[in-house]
Amino acid sequence: MASKYNYQPHPHVENRKQRGPATTRNTHKSAKSGTSAVNKFNNLLGYRITKSVGTMWAAYAFFGLSLVSLPSIIRSGDPVLIVGWVAQTFLQLVLLPIIIVGQNIQAESSDARAIATYEDAGAILEESKEIQVHLEAQDGALNELIDKVAALEAKLLAASAPADEPAVKPAAKAAAKKETPKL
Repeated sequence: MASKYNYQPHPHVENRKQRGPATTRNTHKSAKSGTSAVNKFNNLLGYRITKSVGTMWAAYAFFGLSLVSLPSIIRSGDPVLIVGWVAQTFLQLVLLPIIIVGQNIQAESSDARAIATYEDAGAILEESKEIQVHLEAQDGALNELIDKVAALEAKLLAASAPADEPAVKPAAKAAAKKETPKL
């Protein structure tokens, strides 16, 4: 008895192997919105500016730049100018790169989780393939046992049947004995 199961891998498996894990870098490279040359250029420029501004060195540089106008603001003594300097110059210039640094750290953590999930999914897929091989081997063993039992059953029926009566399988006898239900 041949196995009726034929393993067909899902098409997503091959796509997954080619694409790799969904990380920030992979997502940036395969951005679907960047199909035209202009969009690709804009994506690349934005990515590079974000990577260069999102460093603590940029925060230090912006901190130094914000201090350039501080002495004149303090000399003015105008509270509106001082609040404006703090809100518009200092906080915006210094906090922007620091926030981007924090987002980059979070993105790295997210990428690490994505890679771990990708590797786990690959391991599960390989284990599933091993299970399929194991089940196929079990199917073969079960088919051999079924064939042996059928052969033994045929031998027993042949040995126990009278010479003038042909050997009939028990299943055929049971089907012949069944009564039709009365209505």
